[in-house]
Amino acid sequence: MTPVIALVGRPNVGKSTLFNQMTRSRDALVADFPGLTRDRKYGEGNYEGQKFIVIDTGGLTGDEAGIDAEMARQSLQAVEEADIVLFLVDGRAGLTAGDEMIADYLRKSGKQAHLVVNKTDGQDPDVAAADFYRLGFESTFLIAAAHNRGILSLLETLLPEPVDPEEQDRADRYPGIRIGVVGRPNVGKSTLVNRMLGEDRVVVYDMPGTTRDSVYIPYERQGHQYTLIDTAGVRRRKNVRETVEKFSIIKTLQAIDDAHVVILVIDAREGLVDQDLHLIGFVLDAGRSLVIAVNKWDGMDPEDRGRVKEQVARRLDFLDYADKYYISALHGTGVGTMYESVQACYESAMAKWPTNRLTAILQDAVAQHQPPMVHGRRIKLRYAHQGGSNPPVVVVHGNQVDSLPGAYKRYLENTFRKVLKVVGAPIRFEFRSGENPFANKVDRLTPRQKVKKDNDLKKGRRIRKTRQKSVKR
Repeated sequence: MTPVIALVGRPNVGKSTLFNQMTRSRDALVADFPGLTRDRKYGEGNYEGQKFIVIDTGGLTGDEAGIDAEMARQSLQAVEEADIVLFLVDGRAGLTAGDEMIADYLRKSGKQAHLVVNKTDGQDPDVAAADFYRLGFESTFLIAAAHNRGILSLLETLLPEPVDPEEQDRADRYPGIRIGVVGRPNVGKSTLVNRMLGEDRVVVYDMPGTTRDSVYIPYERQGHQYTLIDTAGVRRRKNVRETVEKFSIIKTLQAIDDAHVVILVIDAREGLVDQDLHLIGFVLDAGRSLVIAVNKWDGMDPEDRGRVKEQVARRLDFLDYADKYYISALHGTGVGTMYESVQACYESAMAKWPTNRLTAILQDAVAQHQPPMVHGRRIKLRYAHQGGSNPPVVVVHGNQVDSLPGAYKRYLENTFRKVLKVVGAPIRFEFRSGENPFANKVDRLTPRQKVKKDNDLKKGRRIRKTRQKSVKR
């Protein structure tokens, strides 16, 4: 399963900055005053093919009261969820009583905890970490999160290398297309799973939070093999109270990463809410194919149906490539037709395209609409090849690709999607610049060779001038 890393420590030691560096995002708010993070925040990272989930937490001081006490409880529960705990301390402030309190709690928790001394830039790292060695942690890492120093070596040490046999074992245990069914609590996920299976394989009860863990159910339908993954509902974190439900959030995020296709279930009677958009964000970050199922469509009057369709079209306009179904899981209306989209999504996500075809599409797109000029030079895109599947990755080679505007990248994505007929799956592009093999050749010349080259150039210019004068005469 995907490793889970929790970041804990006192306020203002750099947890959110490290979170942003590890997830390569700006999702966590960062400012130079304590207590900014009030609740846990989840993000996904990737280091050389190894994916992991990061939890950013609020700061701990030991004397919390009121809202700070709730924030402290959230942080301690994050420790329970995690496989790895990174205990951040401030190398400039030195060891404090709050640091000793957190270290004592981590020792008693029995979790795999590591000491991370942050803000070591501008000073001798060994001097900055000297006070903290007395805490007794087996491993200590020295980083400067604001400057992204030391983070890659930290991840390289802590994360296990991806093991192909594990993926093969998972494929053997859960054959065919893995379909993750996700959504907020009580939107009808388990009812939909039972309807898709044609039998009551999952507990269904009219109370939010019935499903406490992800359930993997292999089955066969019309000659095709599937594995349904029913997950616990993900609600807003401030409404999550029980520790067991905290674990359910992690299981849901891991199930999304484990699936080939994700069906997001939305309650038509409540409409599209912010938490639905957060879940969509997790699916897109994981690069999984997506199908939208608007459930509880039965019994709604035409006016309400029109309002929900308008809201879905307006707020999900960025998901124009994802199929949307308006269903009733309870009565089975529209459920069977979703299999067509699931199959198409899987084929798109796992498709293999030859290099010559991708290059031809790229050349046609450039011929129809050229990249812009940068510093008086035209950006050139030379060829493309596939870099991976689930999600499909297209690698484009050229020069000055770092200056390629976002609008042109979206143009390429839409063009490739249309020509390749990609359904439901996000296409990711990687742009790489080719290095000039002669760029540093002059630097490798000896002083005598440089003088000879300069003399040859001067001699060549004199010869050309003499010829030009002869022609004029």
